[in-house]
Amino acid sequence: MGTFDKSMTEELNLLLKFPSDSLMQGLKIHHDASQSVVQAAQNLHTKGLITQSDGGYLTDLGIDVADHARKVYSALLRTLN
Repeated sequence: MGTFDKSMTEELNLLLKFPSDSLMQGLKIHHDASQSVVQAAQNLHTKGLITQSDGGYLTDLGIDVADHARKVYSALLRTLN
């Protein structure tokens, strides 16, 4: 098993920004976003997790992965407190 590299961390952070309360809401990555966020969005799109290379909506796979990312994030927060 490996470790999360910087690119994966950026992708996970971007997935956490998608609204979890409504599948009808997405994200738009604006032209003034950092290069790492732009690249993370492009990577997620290439992997089939989001509908557009500049954001859009989570795909079915993206919904599952974002849910897992939220659970990991929540579990790690609990262990720090």
